[in-house]
Amino acid sequence: MSRRTKYLDLIKNCDSSPEDDGKLYSSFYKLLLPDDPRAHGFMLPSTVRKMPWTSDFAIDHIARRVQVLNTGSDLSNASISAFQKLIDSAIDQDIFSILHGQHSEMYRIIGANYPVRLERFASSLFGIISRGAHLTAYTCSASGDIRIWVPRRSAHMFTYPGMLDSTVAGGVKAEDSPFDCIVHEADEEASLPEELVRRDAKSCGVLTYMGMSDPGSGGEQGLVCPDLIYAFDIELGDGVVPKPRDDEVQEFYLWDVEQVKKAMFRAEFKPNCALVMIDFFIRHGIIREDNEEDFVEIATRLHRKLPIATAPSKG
Repeated sequence: MSRRTKYLDLIKNCDSSPEDDGKLYSSFYKLLLPDDPRAHGFMLPSTVRKMPWTSDFAIDHIARRVQVLNTGSDLSNASISAFQKLIDSAIDQDIFSILHGQHSEMYRIIGANYPVRLERFASSLFGIISRGAHLTAYTCSASGDIRIWVPRRSAHMFTYPGMLDSTVAGGVKAEDSPFDCIVHEADEEASLPEELVRRDAKSCGVLTYMGMSDPGSGGEQGLVCPDLIYAFDIELGDGVVPKPRDDEVQEFYLWDVEQVKKAMFRAEFKPNCALVMIDFFIRHGIIREDNEEDFVEIATRLHRKLPIATAPSKG
């Protein structure tokens, strides 16, 4: 008989890149920005070979580095322009399936010493840190029983079609804060009023993991996918019912904790949404040291130290 799926298995499925022992990423190319020796991403050799590099980049195959060149005094605009010209060329030539011929909103490189942004769909090709914001909406009875609003993704979605998701989730655009993202997505995906979300949504910290792209993510496989998830909770009254507004959500379910657990262990949740739900369970006392033998490892694996700059350098 097969072993029962555990919470730690769900984390390992998402945080799938092994811990760095100093050699792990030696086969990847480091992405470097002008006047900054720190890695801001890790690129597959196959991606480096296929990328239609412009004169704005220097490729060092011996040291395995991709360097954005300093082409002027304005490092921010020069870097943004370099990435955009390169991505435009890759889209025009239809080189990478993850781009699927489309432009996308802008993500920022969060560890850069000056503002740098590039298109969201291309971010995993460069192995930069993605930022997402997830909101878990729940109800709580007088006896303390928690029920959670769980959406099912539409079948036409490019990534993880038909899987279960966080109540509200989205990528954080370059110009937005994580809270801005939640307010916008809550209206767009769940018809939750802005006034309600701004008043009642609570920030609950950040989750970090280091994944690798898989078949469900669409596009190229084996890409390094470091991620930050800003977690938020909102307790809804009985009269507030999330409803799909756009075409990304098929329907919402209001499930008790046992129903959510069973769906998680059947691998019905989008992988990083399982992490968000595990974090919710810990914060609400559902997963505890006295009922989960892997409690410490679970809690620490949700906050992995990333091998990529997460803030501007000091000094």
